[in-house]
Amino acid sequence: MKFETMDERVRNILFGKYEMGRMLGQGTFAKVYYGKNLVTQESVAIKVINKDQVKKQGLMEQIKREISVMRLVKHPNIVELKEVMATKTKVFFVIEYVKGGELFAKVLKGKLKEESARKYFQQLISAVDFCHSRGVYHRDLKPENLLLDENGNLKVSDFGLSALPEQLWNDGLLHTQCGTPAYVAPEVLRKKGYDGAKSDIWSCGVVLFVLLSGFLPFQNENIMKMYRKIFKAEYEFPPWISCDARRLISRILVADPQKRISVSEIMINPWFIKGFSKPVAVCIDDGDNRDVELIGTEVSSPRFYNAFEFISSMSSGFDLSSLFESERKSGSMFTSKCSSSAIMGKLESLAKKLNLGVCVKEFKVKMQGKDEGRKGKLAVTAEVYEVAPEVAVVEFSKSAGDTLEYKKFCEEDVRPALKDIVWSWQGENNSQ
Repeated sequence: MKFETMDERVRNILFGKYEMGRMLGQGTFAKVYYGKNLVTQESVAIKVINKDQVKKQGLMEQIKREISVMRLVKHPNIVELKEVMATKTKVFFVIEYVKGGELFAKVLKGKLKEESARKYFQQLISAVDFCHSRGVYHRDLKPENLLLDENGNLKVSDFGLSALPEQLWNDGLLHTQCGTPAYVAPEVLRKKGYDGAKSDIWSCGVVLFVLLSGFLPFQNENIMKMYRKIFKAEYEFPPWISCDARRLISRILVADPQKRISVSEIMINPWFIKGFSKPVAVCIDDGDNRDVELIGTEVSSPRFYNAFEFISSMSSGFDLSSLFESERKSGSMFTSKCSSSAIMGKLESLAKKLNLGVCVKEFKVKMQGKDEGRKGKLAVTAEVYEVAPEVAVVEFSKSAGDTLEYKKFCEEDVRPALKDIVWSWQGENNSQ
């Protein structure tokens, strides 16, 4: 099979795990290829990013942020990040393959029927609501970034311009001007700081208008004239848009963000709720952002942790995580001389003692808090690995929730409860 060449030739098999096929598309710094998981035969999309190019443009932080964001957002209407891998020259995002194309392709053919537009808008708002509950603001919502799967369901993609809470200034607002002009909220264009949630809502309103009308509410060949229309929220409805839909759009496309309708208000709007069924999360994410089934299949022994992985992870002076923001920090991993089964029993007991939701799959214990934290419910994965016949490694990772709450959980709950089975914590000298 012949492949598109990059700076050097794309290898047929990636990391011995994925077969790479035809190129699906490309941007300034990345190319996207069709791929297949050699074990599961699942179709995936593989986004290949050239490190040197993004470093020269000062965009490495944006790539790191995109990874962090996509690890936080796991939802039926959001494209899933399955895995991130890297070489010295490239970063590989393995993401869900969505083969239905862009919603934009449907819009190009003209306006949608109201029922279809409502379904896509409901799915968009569900995804945006979930992102906002996790402290993530997309900032570039438009039909080109909304994909459709084989069942016609919407999937939000392209989190490259997303913002996280740590990007807020002391005034509690975002200040980076970004997005696509025709979909951008007026407060973003004014460069005086803006609420990421409210600006996303505006973009959703523009998307809804486009789906129902077949054209943009704010458009002009002169971009400054278009901006003036946006600042005034000056637009006209075509006659075929229903009164109820007009009322909803009129409450979204409001120039003053303080008077703009919120996501929660949209979700109880009479036009919106017609036939609406909100997606329900039934799984806890593991550290790799994959779904975890509530009932797992037992295996006889844990996965083997090879010596290189062990040395890399346990040595505080050997850090291979310079590219990504990793949860594998001091205090999140320990060695034990106890048997794997004894460790698993201890971890389950810990979860039950703390009144956490728990599920066990192979040699992983998934724990989830029952109370909403700053960024949703805290979800933690503990996985047991074999290093030698009498030595095991236990690694904790945060799957969802707030990082500070996770650190507090590790320090105040995990360490005291597991002290009788711990040989050494990562980066510390042996205590026995």
